[in-house]
Amino acid sequence: MKHLEESRRETEKLLNQYIDYLLENSDAAHPAWNIEAIKGWKENKWNYIDGCMIRGVLELYRIRGEQRFLDFAEDFVGGFVREDGSIRSYEITEQSLDNVNPAKNLFRLYDLTGREKYRRAIETVRAQLSQQPRTRQGSFWHKAIYPNQVWLDGIYMAMPFYIEYERRFREGEGIPDVCAQILRVEKNMRDRSSGLYYHGFDEERESFWADPESGCSPNFWLRAIGWFLLGIVDVLEELNRTEGFDTEKRELRRLLTDLVASLRHYQDRESGLFYQLVDKAGLRGNYLETSGSALLSAAVLRAVRLGFLPTEDRIFGESIFNGICDRRLRFIDGKPCLTGICLVGGLGGAARRDGSIAYYLSEPIVENDAKGVGPFLLAYMEMLQ
Repeated sequence: MKHLEESRRETEKLLNQYIDYLLENSDAAHPAWNIEAIKGWKENKWNYIDGCMIRGVLELYRIRGEQRFLDFAEDFVGGFVREDGSIRSYEITEQSLDNVNPAKNLFRLYDLTGREKYRRAIETVRAQLSQQPRTRQGSFWHKAIYPNQVWLDGIYMAMPFYIEYERRFREGEGIPDVCAQILRVEKNMRDRSSGLYYHGFDEERESFWADPESGCSPNFWLRAIGWFLLGIVDVLEELNRTEGFDTEKRELRRLLTDLVASLRHYQDRESGLFYQLVDKAGLRGNYLETSGSALLSAAVLRAVRLGFLPTEDRIFGESIFNGICDRRLRFIDGKPCLTGICLVGGLGGAARRDGSIAYYLSEPIVENDAKGVGPFLLAYMEMLQ
């Protein structure tokens, strides 16, 4: 027991050093965690990656109450949000659900600071959803450049913001739409035999990656499933703050429970992590991936804390988090690093990403990218609670 306590203290010490390192070396123009921007020498723009990180920082402020975390979050987001509510580098015409995700932090900053520019910026982003193209069934397109396509990622990117806006400012008017879009994903994208979800769905079956019968992409990508699972928990958290909607609450909790039960079968027992291609553990080149594993840990731990999953599922969430700490968190060249993160993943586009096994295993594996660090921070916040 003494050895276990010492190990926990060492892990927490390393985690705190890691957080301090990232914040001390980041600002809105130069986030140390945005490896895509660093590798491409790009100007940093309003993006979902930073949104994940700032959410983690705001959670740190909520739990620890240290002013430096709030100051960092406001300095970072304030570098994008102007006084009139416009957002530097945010383009509503892109109609990208990814760009909705960082707006979740605007609610927190408005509540904490009372600054009207954040309230105005909330309206700026909400206007996008009013214009967002939809499939014939009624689901948001993932982006304007991907007509008639629904991606698992989009549930996390857009629906928590959408439902919180509707709860706060429109007496819940859009809540049935939020829930219907999630349940439509289950109908169209869930594989009945495994219980897992395909990354993308093309309602018109026109994309080169889409199955001509189902319209789905061909594989189960871990991070997409992780985004989806955490998105469901975030939506349920908001839904639970509203009166009524009993059917929606019951259906989303059922979906959550079913997916977690299915995922249990695919966890690597030795490490606690999950594979990049979830159902292909023995495949040559497949690897235990950090970002998706962290998303699953954060989602399960939060769902247990909020009462959406039974208490015994906490052991499952903790085993994933502990596996990441044991195998992926380390010092490299004197710097704390989170390793084993898939840099990007998508479907279609100029690179003709086809959703194949070869495609998912060809994407770069990097360290310290926020698509892994952000979810890992959120999982750590749940461990602290």
